[in-house]
Amino acid sequence: MKKILGITTLLFVVCVLTSLASDSFLSAYNLENLVRRTALFGIISIGVAFVIVTGGIDLSIGSVVCLVGCGLPWLLTTQGWSVPAALLAVTALSLSIGLFHGLLITKLKLPPFVVTLCGLLLYRGIARGFTRDQTVGFGSDFKGLRTLATGEIPLPFLGGFSLPAPWIFLLVVAVLAAVFLNRTIYGRYLLALGRNEEAARYSGINTDRMVILAYVISSGLAGLGGILFVLDVNSAQPVDFGNFYELYAIAAAVLGGCSLRGGEGTIVGVIVGAALMQVLRNMITLVTTHNNIEFAIIGAVILAGVIADELVKRYAIRRRAARALAAEG
Repeated sequence: MKKILGITTLLFVVCVLTSLASDSFLSAYNLENLVRRTALFGIISIGVAFVIVTGGIDLSIGSVVCLVGCGLPWLLTTQGWSVPAALLAVTALSLSIGLFHGLLITKLKLPPFVVTLCGLLLYRGIARGFTRDQTVGFGSDFKGLRTLATGEIPLPFLGGFSLPAPWIFLLVVAVLAAVFLNRTIYGRYLLALGRNEEAARYSGINTDRMVILAYVISSGLAGLGGILFVLDVNSAQPVDFGNFYELYAIAAAVLGGCSLRGGEGTIVGVIVGAALMQVLRNMITLVTTHNNIEFAIIGAVILAGVIADELVKRYAIRRRAARALAAEG
């Protein structure tokens, strides 16, 4: 709870400072775009949070977003598939990728870093291959389908304010994820796995199955993100579509309280972390002329999160040791 309060306070401070430095920050267009992007990145951040909770890592998220984001319009416009068939195919593909990762990690005992790093290269390469490195998009067609990402949900009780459609997906995903992680036995299994895999195995938990599940969730939500991202922008270029999205997702999860050691994490914190990352990106664009420092800030954020996590762990260990000594005395 303290971590969520802290990151929420930081988000508020950054918003205030950015609004003071730029008049454009509080414009209706900028706020709508900021809220929409927060929802889209929030979805993929929740996915990677499940993997981080188990003590793993998923570096392939951006490439899965690219593969699905390029695959959907390619199937619809180039191959002539129906909308339901194309959506089913790209969804099944993203889930299969997670299953593939999970099996390699659990059955062949390959490091998650290596498996997902190879996936990062492999899936973007596949996308560039079947699209022949050409931009794919919907053009002026499939307007009804695009409303899933570009539509708005009116909220009359808030003075006519409209909620971007991706927030509906984010809220559904967040509620299901929070219930699963905090209110089910499988969620507790995931947390126990992250805290101590060996102890979890000896206690009767099927750790392999839980690891596979975490990677399936991560890739599945990356696939959902890929669908919404491409519907939002209407086209995708396989060279850079989804580039470095895994960094934004990991940074949001770390900022939101997920320990890279595993065993800790909250869904609300992840969403707030995703919002903070988008506000920071927006601040760089509006306030400075140095857009190229964006990745430096992401790196600093992840490093700060790791350092803070390490210091908190050490403090907790010293505190438990002091209590033990006091109890013995």
